[in-house]
Amino acid sequence: MRWQGRRESSNVEDRRGLSGGKIAAGGGIMGLIAIVLTLLLNNGDTSNIQLPTMPEQPAQSSQLSPQEEAADNERASFVKVVLADTEDVWNKIFQESGSQYQAPTLVLFRNVVESGCGNASAASGPFYCPADYKLYIDLSFYEELQNRFKAPGDFAMAYVVAHEVGHHIQKLMGTSDKMQRLRGQVSETEYNSYSVKLELQADFYAGVWAHHAKQIKTADGQSIIEAEDIDEALTAAYAIGDDRLQKEAQGYAVPESFTHGTSEQRMYWFKKGFQTGYMGQGDTFNAPSLNGGR
Repeated sequence: MRWQGRRESSNVEDRRGLSGGKIAAGGGIMGLIAIVLTLLLNNGDTSNIQLPTMPEQPAQSSQLSPQEEAADNERASFVKVVLADTEDVWNKIFQESGSQYQAPTLVLFRNVVESGCGNASAASGPFYCPADYKLYIDLSFYEELQNRFKAPGDFAMAYVVAHEVGHHIQKLMGTSDKMQRLRGQVSETEYNSYSVKLELQADFYAGVWAHHAKQIKTADGQSIIEAEDIDEALTAAYAIGDDRLQKEAQGYAVPESFTHGTSEQRMYWFKKGFQTGYMGQGDTFNAPSLNGGR
C-alpha cells in the first residue's frame, strides 16, 4: 500500500505511553482456546460481547528499544493513514445515500486497555466497541499477523482496520443493535450463525472500502492500492477463519460453534465487497449460501 506522506487521521487516542489499567478476564487469553476463538482479530465481535473484567492489577510496563519504538511509531502512522482513507471512503458513500458519516475513534494501546465494553489485553486482538464508537489496536498485532498467522504485508493490517471499521458501519446502520436484541432470545447455535453473518458482513464492508480506496491517488497519480495488496488481505482473511483456528487449536473443527465464518467464507465476502463496491450486495443475513441454500 502506498501510504507514506499521506494524510493521517486525527481521530486517534494514543494511549501507548499509559501504564495504568485493568486486565480483562483471562490475562493469559492467548492460552485459553475458547477466548482465542471468540476474541482473536475481532473474533469475538464486541458489538455483541461485553468484555469481562478482573480485579484490578497493575499493568506491566513494556520498555521498547529505540529500534522497536521507531517500528511501533511507523505502524502507528500507517494505521492512522488507513483510518483516514476509511473516513474519506465512507464519508463519500454515506453522502451519496443522503446520510452523514460519523467517524470512529482509533485507540492505540500497549498491553492493556480500558474501553466502554470493559477491559482487555493485547491478546484479545483488535476490536471495536460499539458502546464508545472506538476501535482498539495494540500494534504488536502486526507481528502476530506475520509470525503466527503467516499473513505478512502492510495491507493485511489495513484489512484488520477496515474490518473493525466495518463493525462501526454496522453500529451506525443499526445492525449491531438488532444482533444485541437477539441475545437470549435464540439458541446458542442459532445466535452463532447470526454472529457469522455479522462478521462476514464486516469482511464485505472491508472489501467495499478497498474497492473505493483503489480510486484514491497519490501525489504522483498512482493508486494507493498496489497489485499485491488484495492478496495480502485475502491471506489474512484465510488465516483467521474459524475452521482453521479451531483445527490449529484442537485438531478439529466444530461448525456449530463458528462465530466468524470459515476461511473460504471470509475470503469470499471480502472479495465480493472488493469486486462490487456496493453496500447493497452485502446482505449476509439473507444470503442463500448462509441460510442453507446454494
